[in-house]
Amino acid sequence: MGVGAPRSGGADGSGGEEYGAGRPRPTGLLDVLSVAAVALDTQGRIVFWTPQAEDLFGYTADEALRKNAARLLVDPVNLKTVVGLFTDVLETGRSWAGAFPVRHKDGSSRLTEFRTMRLLDDLGDVYALGIAADHTLLQRVETDLALCERLINQSPIGLALLDPDLRYLLVNPALERIDGVPAEEHIGRHLRETLPLPDIDTVESALRQVLTTGTPLLDQYHVGRTPADPEHDHAWSLSFYRLEDPGGRTLGAATSVVDVTERHRAAAEADRARRRLALIADASARVGTSLEVERTAHELAEVATPVLADVVAVDVLDAALALRRSRRPDNGPELFRALALTADQPTVALRAADPPGGLATYEGDRLVTLCVHTARPVLVPRVGAHDLPRIARDAEGGELLALAGVHSYLAVPLIAHGEVLGVLDLKRTRNPLPFDEDDVVLAAELAGRAAVAIDNARWFQSVRNTSLTLQRSLLPDHPPHHTGLELASRYQPAQATSEVGGDWYDVIPLSGDRTALVVGDVMGNGIDAAATMGRLRTATCAYADLELPPAAVLQHLDKITCDLEHYIVTCLYAVYDPHTRRCEMANAGHMPPALVHAGTPVLLELPPAAPLGVGGVPFETRSVALAEGDLLVLYTDGLVETRLHPIDDRLEVLLGFLDEPHRPLEETCDLLLHGLRHPDDHDDVALLVARAL
Repeated sequence: MGVGAPRSGGADGSGGEEYGAGRPRPTGLLDVLSVAAVALDTQGRIVFWTPQAEDLFGYTADEALRKNAARLLVDPVNLKTVVGLFTDVLETGRSWAGAFPVRHKDGSSRLTEFRTMRLLDDLGDVYALGIAADHTLLQRVETDLALCERLINQSPIGLALLDPDLRYLLVNPALERIDGVPAEEHIGRHLRETLPLPDIDTVESALRQVLTTGTPLLDQYHVGRTPADPEHDHAWSLSFYRLEDPGGRTLGAATSVVDVTERHRAAAEADRARRRLALIADASARVGTSLEVERTAHELAEVATPVLADVVAVDVLDAALALRRSRRPDNGPELFRALALTADQPTVALRAADPPGGLATYEGDRLVTLCVHTARPVLVPRVGAHDLPRIARDAEGGELLALAGVHSYLAVPLIAHGEVLGVLDLKRTRNPLPFDEDDVVLAAELAGRAAVAIDNARWFQSVRNTSLTLQRSLLPDHPPHHTGLELASRYQPAQATSEVGGDWYDVIPLSGDRTALVVGDVMGNGIDAAATMGRLRTATCAYADLELPPAAVLQHLDKITCDLEHYIVTCLYAVYDPHTRRCEMANAGHMPPALVHAGTPVLLELPPAAPLGVGGVPFETRSVALAEGDLLVLYTDGLVETRLHPIDDRLEVLLGFLDEPHRPLEETCDLLLHGLRHPDDHDDVALLVARAL
C-alpha cells in the first residue's frame, strides 16, 4: 500500500485543467461529492489516505498515515461500536453502510456517510476499505436527483437528452405522449426519426449551433404532424440547451418540447375569423356596385375567389331572371343561366362549367338543383368518384373535375325576400382544406348579400327594359325624304346604372316643304319620364300643325308642362324652309345647337330662356341662314355633360368632332357618340343632325 494517492486528473484520463492552488477541475459526480477513500490494516492503522480524505476530515496524509483510525477519528463514546463494526467486516467479509459521526481535526463532529468493505491483496493480507462522503452533501445531492427525476418524469413538458450526434439518450413520458413513440424506441435514434417536422433541417441546425456556442435557443415555434396524430397539425415550442460536465466537457444537448397546439388553433381560428370579417367587409364594398345582374354576379364570384374557393360559379334560375313566379319546388329539372365563372389559377375545371350567358338544364338529382329545391346549402366535404356525376354538367365534365383535383364542394342558395334566385357554386382544388360548417356560414352570408343585390338588379333591369321599350316606341320613324334636308338621328339610353330618361327628338313635316326639328329632355328617369316625354311630343306635333312660330310653340308647351307635377323640360324647336334656306329656332333652357358653316363649327347663341314648366317666361325666335352643305347639330345634355369636366371644355370637344362637314351623317352620329360618351355615363342622349341640300 502506498502512503498517499496522487491527485486525480480529468475524467478522460488526461491531467485535466488545473484550477486554483494546483487543484484539478472537478469532472464528475464523485468529485462533486468529494468522495474519500481510507484503508486500514488489521490493527486499525491507516495505510491509505486520499486527498479527498484530507478535505473531509482535515488531516493531511502525513498526519493520518500509520495512525490508529479509531483514536484519530472516533469519539471515545463511540469507540466500542466502531471497533465492533470494524471487526465484523474483517471477520465476515460483509460490507457495512451507514452514517456515523466522525471527529474533524478542528474538534467538531461531522456526520459522515460510510460504505466499508474487506479487501485482500495478492499476499493474502486483509484490509478494511472505507468510502466516505459528507452526509449532508450526499443527502442534498440525493434529494436533488430525486427531485430532478420526479420533475422529468411527471413534467407535462416533453424533455429529451441528446448526445453530440443528436441521438436520443433519454426521453420523459411527456415526450412519449407528444410524438407517439415509446421511450425505448427513442434511444439511439435521431430527432428527425420521431419528430418529422417539415423544417427538421432547421431544428437540427439550431441544435448544432447550441452545441457549438453554448447559447440556448428558446421558444422556437414549429408546426407539424406526428405518429401520435398523423391527421392533424400540432404546434410546439422547442427550446435547446447545451449540457456540460463539471469540467466543462460537452455531453450533448437537452431539448424541451411544449405542446402549444391549442394556442396555435385558437390563433388560427382568430385569424380565420378576421379573414372572414375582412371578406364580408370586402363583399359589402365590392358586391352590388351596379344595378346589373351579370356584373353583380361577377363581383360575387371575384370576392369569393380564392379566399373561400378555388373555382366559383354563379348560376341563376332563368325563371327568376324573367320575373316569372317560381313554381313550387319538386324533384324535376331546373333551367339555369350561368352568370359568372372565376378561378384562382388556370384550371380544366373551368371547361367543366357552363360558360357565362349559357343556359343549362339540370335534373333533380344534381346538387345545384337540390340546393334550389330545398333552399339549403349542400356540403360535400370530401368529393368522391360517386359525387362527381351529381356535381358536373355531364360525364366529360366529371372527368375534367377529377383531373382538376376537385376534392371539396359547396353549393349555397341565393335567396332574396324568401325567393330562391339561384346558386353560389364553390369548389376547392388547390386549397387542401375541405369545406366545413364555418365555410357554409360564411358562404351563406356572402350569398345572402349578393342575392339582395341581384334581386334589385333584376327588378331594375325589368323596369329599365320596360321604360326603354316605351321610350323607343314613342320616338319617330323617319320618313324616307325631307325636302332640302338630309337627316340622321340617334337615341342612346344611359349606359351605366341609371334608368331610361325622358330625352327625345322629332322630325315633323310641315306645309310648304318645311320641316320642324325638335330635341327635348324631360328631367327625371323611368317610365314616368318616358310617358311625360310621349305627351309633350304629341303636343309638339299638334302645335306644329298650327303653323305657329317656334317661340309660340314653346309658349304652349310651357303651359302644358306647368300642369304636369314636378317636371321641368328643356326643349329646342326649329323650323327649316328649304325655299328660303332660313331656319327659325327658339330655345327653352336647352343646350346650344352647333352649326357648321363653310367648314367652321360654332355654337349658335340663341336668346336665353327658362325651361318649360317654370311658367310665365317669354320665348324668342331667331332666324339663321343655312347654305348648301351646312350642318345643324341638335343634342341633349347627356352628350356633353360629365361630372369631371367643365361644360365649356366639353362643348369645345364637340366642335372638334365636327371638323369634317362632308362626312356621312351616320358616321358623324357614331363619331359623336363614341367620342363623347363614356361607358359609365349616367344620362341618356338624343342626337339629331341635319345637312342643308
